[in-house]
Amino acid sequence: MKEAIQVLELKKSYGSHRILRGIDFRIEKGEIFALLGINGAGKTTTLECIEGLRNYDSGTITVNGKMGIQLQSSSLPGYIKPMEAIKLFAKWNKTKIDYAMLNSLGIRGMEKKQYLQLSTGQKRRLHLALALIGNPDIIFLDEPTAGLDVETRQSLHGQIRKLKSKGKTIVLASHDMAEVETLCDRIAILNKGKINFCGTASELADKIGRKYFIHIKTQQGDDTFETANIENTLLSLLGDLKQKNIHVQDIKIDRGTLEQHFMEIAGRET
Repeated sequence: MKEAIQVLELKKSYGSHRILRGIDFRIEKGEIFALLGINGAGKTTTLECIEGLRNYDSGTITVNGKMGIQLQSSSLPGYIKPMEAIKLFAKWNKTKIDYAMLNSLGIRGMEKKQYLQLSTGQKRRLHLALALIGNPDIIFLDEPTAGLDVETRQSLHGQIRKLKSKGKTIVLASHDMAEVETLCDRIAILNKGKINFCGTASELADKIGRKYFIHIKTQQGDDTFETANIENTLLSLLGDLKQKNIHVQDIKIDRGTLEQHFMEIAGRET
């Protein structure tokens, strides 16, 4: 089967409050897939239902493969050492320790420290290592780089790409749109308990209309103009400025970002 995960008509309510209203999506084997949504959209509930951490009211969830889960709020006893945690998780999973994986994540370099002595980046790498014990086919990463410095963030991005190159399926939840755009093959956007969009970032841009931003600097200041047609808009702007005898000092053109596209579609009514 091509699908690592298939979700059909998933519904979940808390009392009279409906969180998921019958959502459908699939995640293909070997892809990096992001589930996005503003706070309260239902993405955490969706992930917890797939992971088996929360019961749901109705629908079907099919998972084809072994799961490894890194929760955003993961924590360990303060006085446990990283290798003690690794050995404990390996015993629970009845598997051997992958020391090559530990070395690649830098776990062996923090052997003598206790959990409470680890930096945020070290804790993130340890949580990822624990999620990878047992060689899972599908890996859930919830805000994996939140609070990390640039160097550590780039290191973890490299690890995620390496996992993909090995055929692993990555399910990512992140508020960092640049991270999502850099790493993910496809995204799904949740809004008010329904899927508003599922596809690539390029398909999302096509769905809402491609937007570009023309930044023009003159002696009178800086102005930005939004357009879907760069050529016509730019010619019109330059013609107008020339007629007014305003000298152009600089021009910069940017395409709409994933964050701008996300905020537009995430706020739409379903």
